[in-house]
Amino acid sequence: LKRTTRFFPTIERVLSENGLPGDIKYLAIAESALRIHAGSSKGAMGVWQLMPQTARKYGLTVNGHVDERRSFQLSTPAAASYLKDLYSRFGSWSLALAAYNMGEEGLAAEILEQAVSDYYRLYLPLETQRFVFRILAIKCIVENPQRYGFFMDPDEFYPPRAFATVQFDALTELPLRLVAEASGTVFKTIKDLNPHIRGYYLAAGSHRLNVPPDGGAGFDKRLLALAASDAQTRD
Repeated sequence: LKRTTRFFPTIERVLSENGLPGDIKYLAIAESALRIHAGSSKGAMGVWQLMPQTARKYGLTVNGHVDERRSFQLSTPAAASYLKDLYSRFGSWSLALAAYNMGEEGLAAEILEQAVSDYYRLYLPLETQRFVFRILAIKCIVENPQRYGFFMDPDEFYPPRAFATVQFDALTELPLRLVAEASGTVFKTIKDLNPHIRGYYLAAGSHRLNVPPDGGAGFDKRLLALAASDAQTRD
């Protein structure tokens, strides 16, 4: 409940831009409880619990340096595109959500074998049979928390994260601590604002990162100077 105010505004905007029902936002709670670093034993990751192959199919980078499934800003449009395709294939939102949970090929096989294309009449894995009802239960609680025993003050809800975005090229491997210093903050803040970055270094190449709101102005100049100084120190 506390995280809804941090994440729902962006989710609602992306869903609207893609012509998807607003209630799809409750899928994110069912999948991850809106936790950026949520992971499953099967390899799903992030708020939307995307599998690596699905993430790559919809334009996200997943490798040893970067896992964009953990970027809320990048994974939300990818998840929206995936859901649009699932709806287009199966023709109902109940089936689209079931496919999201158990995999589209698995659901297609069950529909073919059972000769039934109604989610509520299909025999599916127990988790998938409960999945749509779980999302509906989440919707009921979030929209009327007091009815279900949750009494919260407005200041208990988390605000959206504020940040500026910078874009730059790293000619060689770049310590993330230099990015933090160039943006006037500490390593932890950069990791918190960019959870998709793995480890302590950025690989050579183009990067687009979030920094504190007042850290964007003059960032390029400061980073260039810091990188040159760091290179001299290493030499």
